Amino acid sequence: MSAATSTRPADATVGAVDTHCPYCALQCGMTLSPAGRASVRVRPRDPSAGGLCQKGWAAAALLGSPARLTTPLVRDGGTLRPASWDEAVGLVARRIKEITADRGPDAVAVFGGGGLTNEKAYLLGKFARVALGTSQVDYNGRFCMSSAAAAAHRAFGLDRGLPFPLTDLEGADAVLLAGANPAETMPPFLSHLRRAMDAGGLIVVDPRRTPTAERAALHLAPVPGTDLALALGIFHAAVADGRLDHGFVGDRTTGFDEAWRVAAAWWPERVERVTGVAAADQRRAAAILAEAASAYVLTARGTEQHSTGVDTVGAWINLALALGLPGRRGSGWGCLTGQGNGQGGREHGQKADQLPGYRRIDDPAARAHVAGVWGVEPSALPGPGRSAFELLDALGTPDGPSALLVFASNPVVSAPHSARVADRLAALDLLVVADIVLSETARAADVVLPITQWAEEDGTLTNLEGRVLLRRRALAPPPGVRTDLEVLHDLAVRLGQPPERFPADPETVFTELRAASEGGPADYSGVTWDRLRAGERLHWPVPAGPAFRRPGHQGTPRLFLDRFAHPDGRARFAAVDHKGPAEPPDEEFPLYAITGRVLQHYQSGAQTRRVEELRAAVPEAYVEVHPDTAERAGLRDGAAAAVVGRRGRVLATVRCVPSMRPDVVFLPFHFPGAQRANLVTNPALDPVSRMPEFKVCAVRLSPAGEREAQ
Repeated sequence: MSAATSTRPADATVGAVDTHCPYCALQCGMTLSPAGRASVRVRPRDPSAGGLCQKGWAAAALLGSPARLTTPLVRDGGTLRPASWDEAVGLVARRIKEITADRGPDAVAVFGGGGLTNEKAYLLGKFARVALGTSQVDYNGRFCMSSAAAAAHRAFGLDRGLPFPLTDLEGADAVLLAGANPAETMPPFLSHLRRAMDAGGLIVVDPRRTPTAERAALHLAPVPGTDLALALGIFHAAVADGRLDHGFVGDRTTGFDEAWRVAAAWWPERVERVTGVAAADQRRAAAILAEAASAYVLTARGTEQHSTGVDTVGAWINLALALGLPGRRGSGWGCLTGQGNGQGGREHGQKADQLPGYRRIDDPAARAHVAGVWGVEPSALPGPGRSAFELLDALGTPDGPSALLVFASNPVVSAPHSARVADRLAALDLLVVADIVLSETARAADVVLPITQWAEEDGTLTNLEGRVLLRRRALAPPPGVRTDLEVLHDLAVRLGQPPERFPADPETVFTELRAASEGGPADYSGVTWDRLRAGERLHWPVPAGPAFRRPGHQGTPRLFLDRFAHPDGRARFAAVDHKGPAEPPDEEFPLYAITGRVLQHYQSGAQTRRVEELRAAVPEAYVEVHPDTAERAGLRDGAAAAVVGRRGRVLATVRCVPSMRPDVVFLPFHFPGAQRANLVTNPALDPVSRMPEFKVCAVRLSPAGEREAQ
């Protein structure tokens, strides 16, 4: 396969640089060779590299793209015009001061992203709470990992996507993937499942016959929104058929009796009537997992992005606990983190309820520790703020923020009920967006700040297995472009902060992050850039002891081998019951709409839609639909369709797929304008995680009108 290239010159002093792909949380290793052109090739010795997917091979193409932003933009008379950095940042600082003086610090909000490096995520949270004094800070990872994180905390007392090394999966005889399609979202991951696939032990739970499901020995295709019932049915089958690990449950868990009282009512035949999954297949899934010498249950967005996402993940964890999988070498439960720094991004303070080190912001001891590192009084730190959608939904309202700073996110495309979100952004007095391209959200901004890309800066990320990685600078950024850290430093100083409080050097920021995380659940105090440069594989927690006196700790690749993180050392079963989707189909909207990703695009598509190779492969939105369903709607393959829901309509080209359920349509969510899948998605929130119900809503299908198809 040919390498993607950039024609922009590299640093004259830099040769080939080992780094990591900028996309998903697999963070495959690669080497950039920037001798005038930046070629990409796989670095085979890296354990997180099973190869590069099409996005990874094309990653360098955007570095020299004409779509790059290279100068700040300021809205003037309704039009964005070029401006100097001094003018743009000065305008932002002045307006923030005016808004804060008029309405208080919570009138200014910050929205971050799961693609930010650890250093950026850390400094962004600190900037919000210290320089702005606002509680109104959250990030797009709330749309990605929050339900799994909450369920893991409840079950184990700690959240790390995979509490074991990725390479452990290579020894698995059986793997159940619930709501995951890694064949398209992270293709190199499949290399770790070869043994399970060869042994007939891969089980995939997905309403669609995805490329991942095609590789499975057993594909379970539940009615959308019934994943929890299916998990209860398999749990019931495992117990009723004598597969419960009594020793593990008795010695290492609590709460089984309460969980079983619920699951006892969900025998497989009853579950079949609710989910459409045959009772025999539920029992077969339980048998495959229980009889394997090494087995894993892995969840992802398909089972998490529901208004009952925490309980649904909890039901899959219950199954894993009943079989004695977590907390022992060679088996377990884990979550496939999505965004590039989805793990690290949720650990260091850009969430509404969190401080660095995965500390709770309402914990007095946590507040005192972090405030001491930051040189402020604990009482000066604000409390918890609004979660992501609630924050976006409150923008421009009497009680909500009137200014928003957005870093590494494109909520106009990625947020649920996206037309509502676009309206709220338009109601702001000030919208500032820092981005590498003019995304759909940046187009609506009052000030746009051009920032560096992944290969133009140093920084750390934490991949899906909790391993801290150093992503190295390989290219000089274009003239006029700054790093996010430099932007935050400049703004903080203009807002009256001491310059040293907001360093712009990433290694200096990381050293401070180490101190802030020390003693917390996600303890990075023993991680140093020198250790990462030397190639050490450090999975957090990596404690260093008081004042970093013990930097030699080798990290914790496998959590929970001796005890779980709750005070009594035991894992917790959760007594969870099936409720179904918040918006089931009815006569007016008789179909389920589900959303997801495609191989060639990533997140809102702001980057991948600007890479010609990727855009050409999938240039526009489409809707997958069963041929009979299309015919009933008066549609055929290739026709222009309207997918209509209670909140809006999506225009898409019909793809007739015989394997689709007749009651389901599928929309990828990477496209802008009238093709936004999130025009119809439901913002109903999980009561614990505040995750929106992206994965299921009620729609109808019809031909696109002449006006709509233009």
